[in-house]
Amino acid sequence: MNSNDFRMSARRLAAVATATVLAAGPAALAGASAAHATTDQGRASAVVLRTGLDVSLLNKTVNLPLAVSLNEVQAPQSADKTALSARLDGVDGGKPFTVLGADVAAAKATVADGRAEGSVDLAHVKLHLPGLPLLSLVEIDAVTSKATCEAGKQPTASANVLGAVTALGKRITLSAGGPTVVQVPAVGEVRLDLSKRETTSRTAAATALELKVSVNPLKLNVAEVEGTVTLAKATCESPAAPAKPSEPAKPADPADPAKPAADVKPQGAPAQADLAETGGNSATPYIAGGALALVLAGGGAVALARRRN
Repeated sequence: MNSNDFRMSARRLAAVATATVLAAGPAALAGASAAHATTDQGRASAVVLRTGLDVSLLNKTVNLPLAVSLNEVQAPQSADKTALSARLDGVDGGKPFTVLGADVAAAKATVADGRAEGSVDLAHVKLHLPGLPLLSLVEIDAVTSKATCEAGKQPTASANVLGAVTALGKRITLSAGGPTVVQVPAVGEVRLDLSKRETTSRTAAATALELKVSVNPLKLNVAEVEGTVTLAKATCESPAAPAKPSEPAKPADPADPAKPAADVKPQGAPAQADLAETGGNSATPYIAGGALALVLAGGGAVALARRRN
């Protein structure tokens, strides 16, 4: 190999090195920005009825937990459910037992377009307990609850019990200021808490009605029931707010006399000032690296050629 061939190989090597430096820089930046992507889409849930009751039969010789969740849905995994009743076998003499009856019992949870929402709608509700086959624990005309969480906005929660309310056969008026307690001799007691709502900066929860139950019909210990019942609960969590795009720089107003025109240079500025300003951009480090690679490769080629001569 003569010196001319070696010089050509060195120049090609330097050019390849420069191209590699310039190509690797943007690729590394792209990989770093992708690592900051978020997948938080928000969450929502809704449930028509949830019970946590202890049912004791035959003087507490038989204990049956009554843990029922009716029409419980979550998003984005599930969307909505609609049902009229839930049954519990094994109580009331082994006969099927209806926990909740309603003309409408719908729960819905959705997450879409930066918005998460859970909602429950009930109409003509009748809630029953073991040992009280003919007497409803509560009867309500209509119940609604909704929790809405939207990206970048304050979450909201609402819950309403509408129309007439009857508890253990007594017509009552619910109060938002505190629980309503209904006592019926030889039957038991029920405490009703109306419309619980909670919100934070990213979450919301609404419960239309929560009942604390203690029932022992006629003190016969045939069906003693104690625990809690939650009616119409909805929750949500806000999706992550999208990143705001950076605003482009505003062009100078040509009518403003205080701002110099783009093609007019300030008096007295050195001639090299424009070169220094226009020569610096995001690709400058990669060009500089390529130039350095050329210089080193060229110098090495020249030195080796001199030795061969």
